[in-house]
Amino acid sequence: MLLKKSIELGSVNGISYANWLVTFKNISLNVYCFAVDGVLIDTGSRSLKKQFQPFLLESDIDQVVITHIHEDHSGGASVIKEHRNVPIYIHEMSVKECETNPDYPLYRKVFWGKRKPFQAKPIGKSFSSRNSVWEVIETPGHAKDHLAFLNQQTGQLFSGDLFVQQKTKVILRDESIPTIIQSIKRLLTYNFEELYCSHAGFVKDGRGMLENKLEYLLELQHKVLTLYKEGNSVQQIQGQLFKRKYPITNLSFGEWDSIHIITSILKDTKQLI
Repeated sequence: MLLKKSIELGSVNGISYANWLVTFKNISLNVYCFAVDGVLIDTGSRSLKKQFQPFLLESDIDQVVITHIHEDHSGGASVIKEHRNVPIYIHEMSVKECETNPDYPLYRKVFWGKRKPFQAKPIGKSFSSRNSVWEVIETPGHAKDHLAFLNQQTGQLFSGDLFVQQKTKVILRDESIPTIIQSIKRLLTYNFEELYCSHAGFVKDGRGMLENKLEYLLELQHKVLTLYKEGNSVQQIQGQLFKRKYPITNLSFGEWDSIHIITSILKDTKQLI
């Protein structure tokens, strides 16, 4: 499998970022890391070590915070531990998992590499950087340990994988649309000025875009429940709402699929599928 790898470095609104892109045929995956006020948010993937190592090792940071354990966000943590004496923080439920050799599907290892074990500390409900106090906001749905970070002084919100794009078409098998809806509602109760996403980067009109995503997901949830109550099967609902088949579904052997959107909505309502 021939992968093309590239990196984009830049800054926006006082935040330095690195955006790494991995491409295979017609499938492209990317991930951002951000550095601001002595804090590194996420560490990229192990497969891009050569590309991201200068950013990880040369950024002016005192600490690392990780939005969630997925390998494209935590894969570079071991590189930091090997070369820098800075603490790494993550949700308390994932501290032990950080110290183990992870097991996830082959296609993810090919794209993102195999994360090496590293030591992390539980992050708590808030943390301080050089000039700011940050709120740590529980935002599960994409992952059980998912967190968002809000700089209370600047109003800059780092949302991890909660936003990604306005109209969600495929999700991981373990994701939950109803839980994501609740997490977005929770974020919208906070006063933030700017939104930074781990895959979309800086999102213009971040609050408006997050509100649009919430509206889309609520409407989608309503459509799924209505079609199911009308007697449609999961497969029939998928055929009506998600006509396009995305390459990631075949590549991931179904780990990413639109059908998981439907099943997660129905499971949350405790319907029999």
